[in-house]
Amino acid sequence: MPLTNILEIELFDVWGIDFMGPFPNSFGNLYILVAVDYVSKWVEAIASPTNDAKVVTNFLKKNIFTRFGTPRAIISDEGSHFCNKLFEELLAKYGVKHRVATAYHPQTSGQAELSNREIKRMLEKMVNPSRKD
Repeated sequence: MPLTNILEIELFDVWGIDFMGPFPNSFGNLYILVAVDYVSKWVEAIASPTNDAKVVTNFLKKNIFTRFGTPRAIISDEGSHFCNKLFEELLAKYGVKHRVATAYHPQTSGQAELSNREIKRMLEKMVNPSRKD
C-alpha cells in the first residue's frame, strides 16, 4: 500500500462559505451568509439585505479574520459574490487560498451546505409561516 500524506489542518484553518436565500423580507434582510469551520463545525452567520461581494468581504474581515485569525483557505461555490475582484483582492492581501466548489455539486462544499440545511430547518420551526416581519 503506497504511503500518502495526511492532510493536517487546525481549528479555523479552512472555512466553507455560502449564501442562503432569498427569503421573505425580514427587517430589510433577504439573505443569510453562512461560514462554517471545517474542523470544529463552528458556524458564523449574518442576515443581509443583499448577496454581493461587499457583504462577503465585510463579513470575513469582521466575523472571521478578526475573531478566529486568518484562515489558510476558504471554500465557496462559483457565485459572483465569491468570484470577483474585491473578494480575490481581500484573500490575496491576507494570503488566503480560494477553493471553488464544482457547480451543481453541493457535496464539494458539504460543510456549508449541511449547515445551511440545519439553519433552514431551525428557522422553519421558529418562524410562523403567516408572519409579516
